[in-house]
Amino acid sequence: MFLFLLLFIGIPLIELYFLIQVGSQIGALSTIGLSIFTALLGGVLVRIQGFSVLMRVRDAMGRNQVPALELLDGALLLVAGLVLLLPGFFTDTLGFLLLVPKLRRFLILRFFRILPDEPSLDQGPDRPGPRVIEGEFRRERD
Repeated sequence: MFLFLLLFIGIPLIELYFLIQVGSQIGALSTIGLSIFTALLGGVLVRIQGFSVLMRVRDAMGRNQVPALELLDGALLLVAGLVLLLPGFFTDTLGFLLLVPKLRRFLILRFFRILPDEPSLDQGPDRPGPRVIEGEFRRERD
């Protein structure tokens, strides 16, 4: 509960502080223009990287692999896009940081480290042994 309170009150207050500080240095119209420019630039960069992630997902699926890392990469790009659309310099900084591929990969790997280890039912191409598909069947004659 405290975390949500901090997010919904703390982040807008930080944004207001930075907007006021930048506005007092470069002027109100320049600050608004800079905020719009960062949103547009961020949108273009998210779109370019999103297409790259989409191609990696298609390649992984073409190799009959589960594109888990690519999907999480796409989810972080979605978060980056949403954060970049919010007006303000603090959220823009967070959004542009999420556009760095190595940082996204670090966050994804960090996420997997905190997950509990559970046995996987997937027997991918790198697992030894025969691939077993359970099910029932019956033969039908013409």
